[in-house]
Amino acid sequence: MKKLAVVSPVYRAEKILAELVQRIKASIPSDFTSFEIVLVDDFSPDNSWKVIEELAKVHPEIKGIKLSRNFGQHYAITAGLDCADADYFVVMDCDLQDQPEEMDKLYQKTKEGFDVVLARRYDRKDSFFKKLVSKCFYKTLGYLTGSEQDETVANFGMYSRKVINEVRGLRESIRYFPTMIKWVGFSTAYVDVDHAHRKEGASNYNLKRLLNLALDIILAFSDKPLRLIIKFGISIALFSFVMAAYAIYKKINGEVVVSGYASLITSLWFLSGCILITLGVIGLYVGKTFEGVKQRPLYIIDKKVNA
Repeated sequence: MKKLAVVSPVYRAEKILAELVQRIKASIPSDFTSFEIVLVDDFSPDNSWKVIEELAKVHPEIKGIKLSRNFGQHYAITAGLDCADADYFVVMDCDLQDQPEEMDKLYQKTKEGFDVVLARRYDRKDSFFKKLVSKCFYKTLGYLTGSEQDETVANFGMYSRKVINEVRGLRESIRYFPTMIKWVGFSTAYVDVDHAHRKEGASNYNLKRLLNLALDIILAFSDKPLRLIIKFGISIALFSFVMAAYAIYKKINGEVVVSGYASLITSLWFLSGCILITLGVIGLYVGKTFEGVKQRPLYIIDKKVNA
């Protein structure tokens, strides 16, 4: 007997939840004898929770969780995974751009022995601006975390129990589900899937939120900014040695020219800026460490239904 759990964080989705549940139920691969749908309301400002409660009365397979405030998408995914119990797990967004009908493709790939099967959106149905921002985001993220990032791959995928068990054990305060999946390892495959247009509303990830998310991920999963600062400092030191050698050469040849006020002030401002940047980056790491040692819960559940 095999059981499947489909976990979806919910935010501003009251108009599409019924269709989401209907399509998920119709798309469960036939090999699974039972399944559950875990919907996590991330303190959505609309009536999403009321809709989840009503759907749970009709569909006993639905587990509903309402968080006490808006913790964020990846914290909501964590809450859903903690609540779910299955042999395989599917994580997908609630906006129906990730299509439930593609789950069978993912499952068929797991039969080849893969523990992680990620959906690759080969033709994203997003605006040009969003795709451009996303590409820049993942390129920057990949460089600063020293890992390979693919803008066509997000949360949508199928994961075995042992993978999710390891992800559940990662309780750091900064959450980013795709990076955690990469970190735990295991055999991974990619499957091309169709990507749909957004059914309702707009993405909650604007440029500011993406930048904040990228900063959190970089600080949580990489020390590369510190390494870059060290390299930058070494470069400045080497440049200063070159300038000192040049000054000695001019002194020996009697070509000393009194440096002007402007060049002196420019140098002071430049080096002061370098020092402030260095202290700022170190301060960010110290701040994130401070947040981690508090050991606050990753999320707080306000209400549950069928869970």
